[in-house]
Amino acid sequence: MIKNFFKDSIVFIILISLQILIFNNIQFSGLINPYIYILFIILLPFELAGGLLLLLAFFTGLTMDLFMNTPGVHVMACLVAAFFRPRILDALSPRDGYETGSKPRIHYYGMLWFLKYAFLIITIHHIVLFYTEIFRWSDFFITLFRALLSSVFTLIIIIISQYFVFRR
Repeated sequence: MIKNFFKDSIVFIILISLQILIFNNIQFSGLINPYIYILFIILLPFELAGGLLLLLAFFTGLTMDLFMNTPGVHVMACLVAAFFRPRILDALSPRDGYETGSKPRIHYYGMLWFLKYAFLIITIHHIVLFYTEIFRWSDFFITLFRALLSSVFTLIIIIISQYFVFRR
């Protein structure tokens, strides 16, 4: 338990640092903004209690909001993504359920499963993030387009990280 907490804390610090120092400076035509810090919520263990999951999501969003000076935007997106995470996991659950002690990674459940799972979480997060950020309906389609493009770009970065960083 302590070992997992230590590892998860290191992953949290690394992802937040990468987001702030590198990925916040990446923008393609103002349409694509990768937010890889959502990987922290995606990779949390299956057995994590709902209250603790929401608390960690709140803390993740709050940390991003403090560094990016966006009061509540990232908190809202992380909380909504964390709220839907157990439902998405239930919907994508293998017939025999998830193995005890396994984590939601490509290496455990395969590429197709991980693509579905991560894309749903990322898309929910990005849609809530971009619409909360803009907070108007007049730019509905361009905001949806931005959210989907950013989701795909973020997913590509996360898939690459699964093969090079987050091995078994």
